[in-house]
Amino acid sequence: MFGRKKKPTAQDAAPARPEAEPSPEEDAAARRREPQGPLDVAQIDSRDGYLDLGAVLVRARPGLGVRLEVDERTQRPRAVALDLEGGSVQVQAFAAPRSEGLWDEVRRELVQSLRTSNGEPTIEEGPFGLQVVTRFPATASDGTRGFRLARFVGVDGPRWFVRAVFTGTAAVTAESAAALDEVVRELVVVRGDRPMPPRELLTLVVPEDAVRRPDPRPGTGAEPVPPPRRGPEITEIG
Repeated sequence: MFGRKKKPTAQDAAPARPEAEPSPEEDAAARRREPQGPLDVAQIDSRDGYLDLGAVLVRARPGLGVRLEVDERTQRPRAVALDLEGGSVQVQAFAAPRSEGLWDEVRRELVQSLRTSNGEPTIEEGPFGLQVVTRFPATASDGTRGFRLARFVGVDGPRWFVRAVFTGTAAVTAESAAALDEVVRELVVVRGDRPMPPRELLTLVVPEDAVRRPDPRPGTGAEPVPPPRRGPEITEIG
């Protein structure tokens, strides 16, 4: 005796498939979209505990040295330099489009610029997403030939973009690198409401109690990637 054959349902014909795991590229992109810092000024409740440099607020911490790098031609601050535990990071904040970030585009230009400047850039995943690590031929004070390392990081924020260049021990994986990474995460960007073209440098302000001194370490920083270029003078704070 035979019964009527049951018509297969869509569920019978096509067993449910497990959810596809994200690809490494998708996973990396998702991590880059996660908030990593620096912060936007709208994300903090108070400026207490920060050193106010205009476009950038720096959270004070023991042992942290803060300098403003000054453009030689205009005598205006062009970057914030932060020193901690043998490492340094140069930070610059720029205006950015409302609809999209700048780091992908800047990163491609940066790699090309480094290659033409005898650098050896590589792109890798870092604490802030994709970063550019490079080394430049350098000569020590005793005439020994070697290399100088640098790590370039870009962070896209709401209508602003931050570029950070880590040098010294902060250019490689070390305790000072992790400490300066945290310093950069705690930075606060003050974009302002004024319309600005993309890539225009946000205005830095010299505090009234700053001490002006000559740069003790000329030639360091991110000079292979203009503009802006680092000037020979700095303003030291504290």
